[in-house]
Amino acid sequence: MTTEEDSRRLAELGYKQELARTWSGFSNFAISFSIISILAGCFTTFGQAWNNGGPIAISWGWPLISAFILIIGFCMSELVSAYPTAGGIYWWAAKLGKPIHGWFTGWLNLIGLIAVTASVDYGCATFLNITLSRLTGGGWEGTLSQAFLLFVIVLGLHALINIFSHRLISLLQNISVWWHVAGAAVIVGILIFAPSDHQTLGFVFTETINNSGFGDGDGGLPFWLYVLPLGFLLTQYTITGFDACAHVSEETQGAATSAARGLWQSIFYSAIGGWILLLAFLFAATNVDAINEQGGFVGAIFETALSSPLATAVFAISTIGQFFCGMSCVTSMSRMTYAFSRDGAVPGWRIWSKIDRNRTPVNAILAGCAVAALITLPALYAPAGTTTPVAFYAVVSMAVIGLYLAFLIPIWLRLKMGDDFVPGPWTLGRKYRVLCWIACVEIVIVSVYFVMPFSPAGVPGNEDFTWTSVNYAPIAVGVVLIGIALWWALSARHWFTGPRRTIDDVPVP
Repeated sequence: MTTEEDSRRLAELGYKQELARTWSGFSNFAISFSIISILAGCFTTFGQAWNNGGPIAISWGWPLISAFILIIGFCMSELVSAYPTAGGIYWWAAKLGKPIHGWFTGWLNLIGLIAVTASVDYGCATFLNITLSRLTGGGWEGTLSQAFLLFVIVLGLHALINIFSHRLISLLQNISVWWHVAGAAVIVGILIFAPSDHQTLGFVFTETINNSGFGDGDGGLPFWLYVLPLGFLLTQYTITGFDACAHVSEETQGAATSAARGLWQSIFYSAIGGWILLLAFLFAATNVDAINEQGGFVGAIFETALSSPLATAVFAISTIGQFFCGMSCVTSMSRMTYAFSRDGAVPGWRIWSKIDRNRTPVNAILAGCAVAALITLPALYAPAGTTTPVAFYAVVSMAVIGLYLAFLIPIWLRLKMGDDFVPGPWTLGRKYRVLCWIACVEIVIVSVYFVMPFSPAGVPGNEDFTWTSVNYAPIAVGVVLIGIALWWALSARHWFTGPRRTIDDVPVP
């Protein structure tokens, strides 16, 4: 499809071509692959799975949950093929349903994208904090306040990169893919050949661990029905953000096919690469006590299994990969902010929908990054003896809940529409019905689990209750949902009509 044909299709959907359409199909795939980032999620949320289920939550949980996520991706690929717009998920919901569906989908998607930007950049800052401490021999102390300072700096750098060159972003996305592939391969090679011994197959595929504080050890119904599913947050969080393929579709050549293909392929290849990487972690995890003492932190594996230089190299490779990931998150988040504002849904929408002379939504970038910093402020505080603030996992949960609930609404509406849906060139055919049902059920289940407390100390009324242990994801998401619901009922339903046309006539080729 030519650029003119892309612009014509966009015009048919109601928008004139404002963003520069300079991205190739590979660049479109690259942004989602970079946001999924096995060098980010597999490292930063490894402890969540280790403490809630142990090795089986990783060796078996990863491929199981990945299969469900791939089904969600197939459903979304069909939708992006039919409607390749920067608004993506929000636009689909409004088109397939009513303005109210677009309203809630847009806000959930925006919440999720801001939260995933915050969580990725905070994770990057955490690993950079550790890397600097190792490189300086402890001269850089690596405190929580220093981690937050680095977080703000990384967030600022990502904003600047996104503001000053969309062509540079496209180039860096492509580099990011190869960094993730080569970096993960190098880490796997180090973990195979450098350690003096490895764990057994029995440990990797059958061992269970319960460090959550819930239930009675690693057996019984509480473990299998509550603790172990909490460990699946590792997979559900790592493999998310793939809606970026839709958000940059107005900048992608041949978007109706390349964005659809890029979306599901980014999930598929990340699932395979991530599983190999995680298995390498588990086989190198020979000092279980040391890992438990550090709260399941993946760095304990590298510190106990590798020499100091090799451990530092692994931290550095992951940190750079996470930097690329955060850059892509800001791109996706800003495009969604721009598109949602373009349709008048965000307060001050005229400001956030402006683009500069380089055809970049500068104000949307700055606003999103500022909010990402604000919601991560609780990470300055952590319970004694922990290496990762509960606030980090809370922001992670916010990202998962916001994004996947946003995915749920258009998938459900497409299912209800049935044969009246007009597909694009990439379609599920008759398989849409069973795949959409599976996707909807999985999203509902994980959304319930990830608003639950991560530890007994986070349960109100518990004798060990502390606010620093609270999973504030349900509070944050709940307050926002109540707010936008009231806003809809009292005001927005009278003026918000969904996507606004920015073009009157469809151009003739």
